[in-house]
Amino acid sequence: MVKFLKPNKAVILLQGRYAGRKAVIVRAFDDGTRDRPYGHCLVAGISKYPSKVIRKDSTKKTAKKSRVKAFIKLVNFQHLMPTRYTLDVDLKDIVSAESLQSRDKKVTAAKETKKRLEERFKSGKNRWMLVPWVRSFLTL
Repeated sequence: MVKFLKPNKAVILLQGRYAGRKAVIVRAFDDGTRDRPYGHCLVAGISKYPSKVIRKDSTKKTAKKSRVKAFIKLVNFQHLMPTRYTLDVDLKDIVSAESLQSRDKKVTAAKETKKRLEERFKSGKNRWMLVPWVRSFLTL
């Protein structure tokens, strides 16, 4: 069977707190681990999308509307819907399975992920990933 859940693949979460949110696969565990004996992957995603910015907004309001909130999570393959998109932002050096072991490591990893995703949003790349109102295959 062909492995299609590879790192940097954009996915949509189907179950749990972040259901309907977009995420990107950081690392896939096809055979599982001792703690999780099923196929799962480490994802970093967007829990709060940036708001729509209009021309009359001030720079302060534009900066506030352009904020992103990120999450990091281990997710079962069954609870993911893969997309055709890939995200060319490198999160492997920030997010790892060890970063989920303690609260402070997870928070620092989420903050660094947030910073990189906001930078990607402000540059205008990967619009599909970072904006919820862009027309996608779900609305066709």
